[in-house]
Amino acid sequence: MKLVHVNLAKGFGGGERQTALLIKALSNYNELQQILVCRKDSPLRKLLAEVIGLEFIKANHQLSGHSLIKDADIVHAHDAKGVHWACWHYFTKRTPYIITRRVNSPVRKKASNQWCYCHAARRVAISYSIKKGLSARKWGEVDLIADAYSGFSFSKKISQSFRNEFSGKFLVGHAGALVDRTKGQRILLEAARLVETEYPDIHFVFFGEGKDAAILQKESVDQKNVTWMGFKENIGDYLAGLDVFAFPSRNEGLGSVLLDVMDAGVPIIASNVGGIPDIVKHGETGLLFDKENVSSLINELEKLYFSLSMRNKLKKEARVILKHYSAEVAAKKYYDVYLSVLV
Repeated sequence: MKLVHVNLAKGFGGGERQTALLIKALSNYNELQQILVCRKDSPLRKLLAEVIGLEFIKANHQLSGHSLIKDADIVHAHDAKGVHWACWHYFTKRTPYIITRRVNSPVRKKASNQWCYCHAARRVAISYSIKKGLSARKWGEVDLIADAYSGFSFSKKISQSFRNEFSGKFLVGHAGALVDRTKGQRILLEAARLVETEYPDIHFVFFGEGKDAAILQKESVDQKNVTWMGFKENIGDYLAGLDVFAFPSRNEGLGSVLLDVMDAGVPIIASNVGGIPDIVKHGETGLLFDKENVSSLINELEKLYFSLSMRNKLKKEARVILKHYSAEVAAKKYYDVYLSVLV
């Protein structure tokens, strides 16, 4: 089977990480020949350079790269531009394609989007929330295949060194693109401001980069309980050093970083939005707070701050569900989808 993956994203986010995890896991299927269509400067090229048998095709827009692919059996579109690339490839070569939708916002009701989704052989959502929204369009049946955790390595030495920087502190961490409109960092900053006097040992650390990085750092310059850590190559080393992970997203497809946090053995507080409740079950695998509600966030944080037993319980329950979210599990589900299309 010749399988063509398409991801035309300019940067590197959760969708690109998931594309890479799937391609690596599928490389264990000897009967698969994989091709990745991506931009010339895509970080996926470096990340996947050592995957045996993977061929790269350059495409900086939806209409390029098609002539370089011969006799593909199926195309898998991983991002919005990839959807239109796959759609055009189907229009010109009649190669069936599937779509993975990772964004929780509704697909715009345009004729081109409708045509692309209606003609897809299969449509896949990564969460129940996305599935519900996509199904409402009535553009075809929608399958559900969740994202996978990354399987980061954890260096005890680096984790301990990180902890030593904040000796005596109860560390609340956040990792993600620094884009407040979706990730809600200002909600967590406001919580930090409100607890600073009452709980001086609670310290908030932010990992990541993004278009709001400078303004968020400027807004919090007077907050002594906030540290901006920037981008870390292996975030797993730092996740493992946290006491609690806070995820105040305003909108979220699934929040696959939460699976990595669970893998690191860190209890979670997350906003009750989008696909987050698929993996964070309140009081079982984490704690949920009301969307954009700072008081609700602080209330859940206090529960974990005062209760080691609750933190340990959440960590234990979270680890149990991880077996359902491995890259190998996702690869098997997608492989079955590919086969069903070709039957």
